[in-house]
Amino acid sequence: MTLKATDLLIFALTSGLALAMMNKNSCSSSSKAKNGSDLVSCEVAEASSSELRNSAFVFVKPHANTEATRSLVKSKLLAAGLKILSECEIDGPTIDREKLIDQHYYAIASKATILPAKDIPVPAEKFEQEFGEKWETVLAEGRAYNAMDACKKFNCDPIALEGAWQKAKKVVKFGGGFYCGLMSVNDQPELYVFNAFFMSMRSKFCGKGTSIHCYEVEWSPSTLNWSAFRNNLLGPTDPAEAPQDSIRGSILAK
Repeated sequence: MTLKATDLLIFALTSGLALAMMNKNSCSSSSKAKNGSDLVSCEVAEASSSELRNSAFVFVKPHANTEATRSLVKSKLLAAGLKILSECEIDGPTIDREKLIDQHYYAIASKATILPAKDIPVPAEKFEQEFGEKWETVLAEGRAYNAMDACKKFNCDPIALEGAWQKAKKVVKFGGGFYCGLMSVNDQPELYVFNAFFMSMRSKFCGKGTSIHCYEVEWSPSTLNWSAFRNNLLGPTDPAEAPQDSIRGSILAK
């Protein structure tokens, strides 16, 4: 395969994203499965009065959402003894409307699509040190935007914003997943934009005609501990380091 295995699957904590997806009625009752697998985050949940069970939420990215990939993932999960509680397809417009991918990448998206510039916790002293002007002044003059608002202000699409971000006059990292760049699109007045790179990544999930395939799974810790789930069943993030019979390793081999 020409794509890396890590490009084919997303593994996320069964938190806001998973709960939002499952609670939005995106998964129809007809998609419920008696047995199955899912891949990702782990949350310990009470399955019975006698045993606590691990649970996880997994989804296949849009560009890899093929029957072959779904079949491989599902067969691997089932063979490992995981039970599929539900399985569904969520389309791009729903992901966009409900901001599901934004919840998944919250640390990045909070500065790119969720919070307006005025609510982003910018370290004023470091901003002035790096850019040579006061953050309060920039805000007052309306020269700072999150990535989504910057697309509207520049009247551009995510790809154009990403291209401009790569050519930004200066980009400063304020923290993990927290970047600010002084940039322009098509020679318009420069703006300070936060996490502009996120919009092109987001568009891959939200486009018309795209979808992700999701699995909600659970299993007994006595069958598979969390370390084995992450390292042996899923495989390390770098597929080149993954066991050949892991999900990532198997996808890379094909």
